[in-house]
Amino acid sequence: QVQLVESGGGLVQPGGSLRLSCTASGRTFRRFVMGWFRQAPGKEREFVAAINWSGSTISYADSVKGRFTMSRDNAKITCYLQMNSLKPEDTAVYYCAADDDYTATVAGRGDYWGQGTQVTVSS
Repeated sequence: QVQLVESGGGLVQPGGSLRLSCTASGRTFRRFVMGWFRQAPGKEREFVAAINWSGSTISYADSVKGRFTMSRDNAKITCYLQMNSLKPEDTAVYYCAADDDYTATVAGRGDYWGQGTQVTVSS
């Protein structure tokens, strides 16, 4: 089993920044693909970003390209989502996911999920 715990959410003004973290425990973390998803009230969960185990491949949703940056530190068994130039439409609960397969992770079919952290962008 793998347990994922997100942190770093909060309230931020439009144009501001936040950095989310996702720390894993349990099974070996290093070779897992990691992903970030978000779900706004009344909307379906959507893909935000994913990174392979070496960090050599990273994917982003079009809506966050150029504003969000995903990274990972395998020594700390943690991945990050640096969010800049935040907009009110970025308001959502952000979830971390992990899986062995990159395609499955991007598609939202990851085996492991965190409980989520709330991000609110408002003035």
